[in-house]
Amino acid sequence: MQNSTKKNYILIGFIVIKFALQYILVSPEYGLHRDEFLHLDQGHHLAWGYLSVPPFTSWLSYLIYKLGNTLFWIRFFPALFGALTLFIVWKTIEALNGGIFALILGTTALLFSVLLRLNILYQPNSMDVLAWATCSYLLLRYIQTRQNTWLYGMALAFALGFLNKYNIIFLIIGLVPALLLTKQRAVFTKPIFYLALLLAILLIAPNLLWQYQNHFPVFHHLQELQETQLVNVNRFDFLKEQVLYFTGSFLIILAGLYALLFYPPYQKYRFFFWSFGFTFILFVYLKAKAYYAIGLYPIYIAFGSAYLGEALKKINWATYLQPVLIAIPILCFIPVYRVAFPNKSPEYIIKHAENYRNLGMLRWEDGKDHILPQDFADMLGWKELAHKVDSIYAQLSDPKHTLIFCDNYGQAGAINYYAKKVPHNAVSFNADYIHWFDFNQPHYHLIRVINYSDVQAEIHDISPYFEHTQISGMVSNVYAREHGTTIVCFQNAKIDVNAHIKEEIKDLAF
Repeated sequence: MQNSTKKNYILIGFIVIKFALQYILVSPEYGLHRDEFLHLDQGHHLAWGYLSVPPFTSWLSYLIYKLGNTLFWIRFFPALFGALTLFIVWKTIEALNGGIFALILGTTALLFSVLLRLNILYQPNSMDVLAWATCSYLLLRYIQTRQNTWLYGMALAFALGFLNKYNIIFLIIGLVPALLLTKQRAVFTKPIFYLALLLAILLIAPNLLWQYQNHFPVFHHLQELQETQLVNVNRFDFLKEQVLYFTGSFLIILAGLYALLFYPPYQKYRFFFWSFGFTFILFVYLKAKAYYAIGLYPIYIAFGSAYLGEALKKINWATYLQPVLIAIPILCFIPVYRVAFPNKSPEYIIKHAENYRNLGMLRWEDGKDHILPQDFADMLGWKELAHKVDSIYAQLSDPKHTLIFCDNYGQAGAINYYAKKVPHNAVSFNADYIHWFDFNQPHYHLIRVINYSDVQAEIHDISPYFEHTQISGMVSNVYAREHGTTIVCFQNAKIDVNAHIKEEIKDLAF
C-alpha cells in the first residue's frame, strides 16, 4: 500500500512538472503559431471534416472558445495530451511489471524529449502521439489478458486518433503485417477483432462520409504537401532528427527493441519489434516529415525501461548505475533547452545562429536556411497585423459591409483572433477559409492582406473595380515570417464583390 502511494505521488509530480514546463518554455514575446489560428477558427465552423485535418481539433477549439478563448486554455490542451502520454507510458511499464526505477526512468526519458517541443503548439500532433501510445498500450493489455474490453478500447482510441489526424493509419499499416508474422496472428481469427473493427469504422464513418461528399480533399491536401513540402525532405535529415528528438532516451529505445527480439518474457510482444520496422521504413520511403514518426517511440521507451529495470537487478553496482541512467535524459535536455524552444529572443538566436544551424533548425519547409526557425518566425507579427487591420476597419464609413480577404490562413486566423473591432470574418482562398465566406450581405469595401511581392500586381488588377485604393499598413517586424505583408484598402466597389468572389471560388479546383 505504501509503495502504491509512493508511485502515485511520483506520477503526480511528473505531471505537475510537465504542465509547468509547457508554460515556461515559451517566451512572452512569441504569440500563437499560424496553424493554431486555423484550428481555433475551425471551432467557429464545426463540421465532420476540413481540407487539412479531421474534426477532433475543432471540437477542442469550440470548447476553448466557451472557456474564454485565452492563451492559457490554448496551451492547456496540448500540455494535457502530453501529460496523458506520460501516464500511458507509466501504465505500460506497470503492465510489464516494472518497478519504481523503471517507472521513473521511462517517464523521465519521455518527459525530457521532443514532446516538450511538440506540446507547446495547439496542433493535432500532441493528440496524435497520445493516440499511438494508447493504441499500443491497449493492444498489449489485450495480449496479456485476452479480455475483449481492451480491443474495444483500442478501437475507440484508434477512432479518436483518426478523427484527430490521419497519420495514425501508419500505426495500423505497421501492426497488421507484424501480427501476421508472429503467433499473435490468432487475433485475426477472433470474432471480437471484427466487432472492434466494426466499432472503429462506425465511429469514423461521419468523417469518411464527409470526405466522400467533398470529393476526398485529403488527397488534394496530400498532393499539395508532397509538391510544396515533402519534396524538400531529406531522408538523412529524417533519420538524424529521430535521434535528436530522443537523444536522452535513445539507449532506452534501443534496449526496448533488443528486449523485444531477445528477452524471453517479451516473446509474445515481438510483433511490436516488427511493427516498428515496417512503419519506420514506410516513413523513410515516403520521405515523411520527421515529426510524423514521434508516436512510434513511447511504447518502446516503456519496454526499454521495464527491461533495464529487470536487467539491473542482476548487477551488483546497479545502485550506482540507476541514477546515472535517470540523469542522462535530463543532462541531454540541457543543451536542447537552449535552442529547441521559443524561449530566446530573435536577437539572441541570430547572434548564435551557428548553434541552431548545426541542428538543422534554421532550415524551413522550402529547403532553405533562414534567420529564425520556421516555427518561431511563425509566432511573430500576428498581433501587429491584426491591430493594423482593426484600425483600418474602424476608420471606414460603412465597416460592416467590408470584406477582409487574406493571402493565407495564418493572416485570416490571426485577424479573427486578435482584432477587436473586426466581426470575425477575415477569409482567404487558402485552407478551409474558402468555405467560410459570408455572402449574406453585400460588400462595398475590401481590405486586402497581401504578400509584399504581389502588392503592385494586386493593386493593378483590383483597383479598377473600386473608386479609391490606398496602401494602409505593413507588418514591420523583421523577424516575422509575415514581414512585409501589406494591407491595401479598396473602397466603394463599382461591381458586385460577392458575385465576383463566387466566380473565383468556382474556378478553384479542390
